[in-house]
Amino acid sequence: MKTGIIVYVVGSQFSDDTFDEKKAVRSLDVKADRVSFVFSGEKEDDLAYSWCDMTQKGMSRILCMTGVLTAPSMVRLVGHEMQLTGY
Repeated sequence: MKTGIIVYVVGSQFSDDTFDEKKAVRSLDVKADRVSFVFSGEKEDDLAYSWCDMTQKGMSRILCMTGVLTAPSMVRLVGHEMQLTGY
């Protein structure tokens, strides 16, 4: 069963050109087949689009976690995870 994680980044309004998604994924130390980032200042439906994209790419378990930027392209997870799809 493939697992996807959507990280909702709070406290940072938008991703910018310097945000390196691959570096941010490595800094998280999570086990997932796919990770995507949604920033709190972006469109309100970006979370739904990320969920739909992961579903279309075969993720059968999708979690949403909250994160904060601690440095450029470094995200720290905070709070609890919310299961959107799966067991």
